Amino acid sequence: MSKLEIHQFEALKDNYGYLVHEPSSGATAAIDTPEVGPILKALDQKGWKLTHILNTHHHFDHAGGNAELKEKTGCMIVGPKGEKDLIPGIDRAVGEGDIVELGAARARVIDVPGHTRGHIAYHFADDHVVFVGDTLFALGCGRLFEGTAQQMWTSLGKLMALPDDTTVYCAHEYTQSNARFALSVEPQNAALVARAKDIDAKRARGEWTVPTTIGFEKATNPFLRAASRDLRETVGLAAATDVDVFAETRARKDKF
Repeated sequence: MSKLEIHQFEALKDNYGYLVHEPSSGATAAIDTPEVGPILKALDQKGWKLTHILNTHHHFDHAGGNAELKEKTGCMIVGPKGEKDLIPGIDRAVGEGDIVELGAARARVIDVPGHTRGHIAYHFADDHVVFVGDTLFALGCGRLFEGTAQQMWTSLGKLMALPDDTTVYCAHEYTQSNARFALSVEPQNAALVARAKDIDAKRARGEWTVPTTIGFEKATNPFLRAASRDLRETVGLAAATDVDVFAETRARKDKF
C-alpha cells in the first residue's frame, strides 16, 4: 500500500494549498485551487505532475484556479454534487460515501454542508488524514453562509466521529484569532489555555498552526464542545440542546 505524500504551502493572504501525491502511480491531486502560481511552483519543486483537482466547495479561493490548471495540465476535476453547476471544469460530481481513487489511495467523500450547501470533505482513512476545506478549522469552523446551524452541527458531528488520530488539513491560517475567541467562551479549559500559548509562540516565529487532529480539536475547539458545562454556562444555555449551544457559539464568533 502506497503512503501518501502531502505537501503544504501558502497561497493568497491566509489560505493553505495542498498537493497529495500517491508515489506508486505518480498521481497527484491539488486540494482546491486557491491560487495558480503557488500550485504550479509547488508542483515544480516536487517534480510532480498534476492529475486531479479535488474541490471541497465552490468559493473562489477554493475553485478559482480550476480552469487555468485544467488547461495547463489536463487534470481531472472532482467536486461536490450539490455544487456541480458552480465548480469550473468539473468532470466528476461526488457526494456522501463515494470513493475517489488517487492511484492506489482511496478517499471517502463526506457531505459536510453548512458553510456552503454542498460542501464535502475527503477522508483518506488508510493514511489517517482528512481534507475539510472551510468546514472545520483549527479552533474554529466555517461561517454559515449558505447552511443552517443544524446542518453544520451535523457535519461537524461526522468529522468528530473520525478517529482521534486523524490529521485535519483545513484551508486557512485562522488559528490565533480563533484561539482568542475560544478563550472568551471556555476560559476554564486548561488544554485550550496551553494551546493558545503555544499558538502565540508559533505565530511569533512565523510557523504554521495547521494541520491539527480530530482529538486535539475535540479537546479544545469550542465549536465541537457543545456538551461542555463551562461553555454552556458562559453562553447562558446550561440546559439547551447541543445544536442551540453551537448556534449561539457561532453567532458570538460572528460578532467577536
